[in-house]
Amino acid sequence: MAQLTPRQLWIAGARPKTLPAAVVPVLVGTAAAAAGGLGDAQGIVLWRFLLAMVVSLALQVGVNYANDYSDGVRGTDDARVGPLRLVGSGLVPARQVKAAAFASFGVAAVAGLFLAIATSWWLIAVGVVAIAAAWFYTGGPNPYGYIGLGEVFVFVFFGLVAAVGSTFVQTEQIDGWPVLVAVPVGLLATALLVTNNLRDIPTDRASGKRTLAVRLGDQRTRVLYLAMIVAAFGFVGVAAFWRVEALLGLVAVGAAARPLRRVHAGAVGPELIAVLVDTARVQLILGLGLSIGLWLGA
Repeated sequence: MAQLTPRQLWIAGARPKTLPAAVVPVLVGTAAAAAGGLGDAQGIVLWRFLLAMVVSLALQVGVNYANDYSDGVRGTDDARVGPLRLVGSGLVPARQVKAAAFASFGVAAVAGLFLAIATSWWLIAVGVVAIAAAWFYTGGPNPYGYIGLGEVFVFVFFGLVAAVGSTFVQTEQIDGWPVLVAVPVGLLATALLVTNNLRDIPTDRASGKRTLAVRLGDQRTRVLYLAMIVAAFGFVGVAAFWRVEALLGLVAVGAAARPLRRVHAGAVGPELIAVLVDTARVQLILGLGLSIGLWLGA
């Protein structure tokens, strides 16, 4: 591996290929505010949208650094196949990665506080729970990611909470519409984690990390991945009953063909890194298509 500069190391540790999981729910949730009868396209407040994006991105980067730190100090990443980990590789001291995680959470907290002041103090409670969930995913004495609950966290916080929260900060209202369009966002974000954990089954099993993929085994995890991708497109179709323009989200079907084929064919190890990238691309394309469709239907 070519020697990386400190800046390149920190960028790699932030795992930029996972950032669509943070961007898409804010885009979709904001578009839902315009299209769902809760607001209108002219009523979207730009600074609230930007702060919601800061919260989501900072949480994503924070959880990536937190996982890097916690897995690294536990030794889970000692034989890692996937992307570079800062602590596990020994390239960055663990205390610095931990500090970066909490700095990222701090940025999310400050941005979220401004949104809470402008809308509802209940957002503070939501933010506290989100940050705690991000840390205890792999941190603390009993990380829930090590017992197979990581997918629940991702679906809830990088799907439902992020998208519906982005609607709420625009409209200060919630109904079933933003929840409906948040579901495919959450499914695709969760599919990213499923891909990651499918790749790491051998090393996670050896280190005692009982992820959902380890519990299900290789073949059933592949079925779960396929089901999540198909279900995400299915929910886009359901959303079209309310806003036919939501069908623009189906533009991502073509991009989904390659990762589906690779997972079905039995891709393993480094091959699943490409599936991870492809899945993030599917999420981004679906999110952009769905968001544009909702704006057009506003």
